Amino acid sequence: QVQLVESGGGLVQPGGSLRLFCAASGSIFIIYAMGWYRQAPGKQRELVALITNSGSTNYADPVKGRFTISRDNSKNTVYLPMNSLKPADTPVYYCNSDISLCDTRLRENYWGQGTQVTVSS
Repeated sequence: QVQLVESGGGLVQPGGSLRLFCAASGSIFIIYAMGWYRQAPGKQRELVALITNSGSTNYADPVKGRFTISRDNSKNTVYLPMNSLKPADTPVYYCNSDISLCDTRLRENYWGQGTQVTVSS
C-alpha cells in the first residue's frame, strides 16, 4: 500500500510564497511521474506541475515562471515552491504519482488527501 502525504499549505497574502511538500511511503518499487494538481470548488481538478523520474517538467500556463517543481528520489518526495501567489492560486492542492509496488510491480496512480492554499489579503 502507498500513501502520499502533502504538507505546506496555508494562508498567505497576494505576492507571497509557500512551499508544498509531498512524501510517498509504502512498499514502493518505482516512482514514475510525480505531480501537483489543484481543484477549486465546483471546478475540475487541473494539472499544476509534473516531473518525471528523469527530471523532465511540465507546467500549467498560469503558474509558469512562478512555481518550480522538483523531487528528491532518495526521499520519495516532490516539492512545489510557489512564488508571487495570486488569489486565483487559492484551491486545494493534491499530490499525484504513478507508482509500482514491490510485490505486484504493477504501475498504479495514487492521490494524496490534499492541502489547502489560501491567497488572500
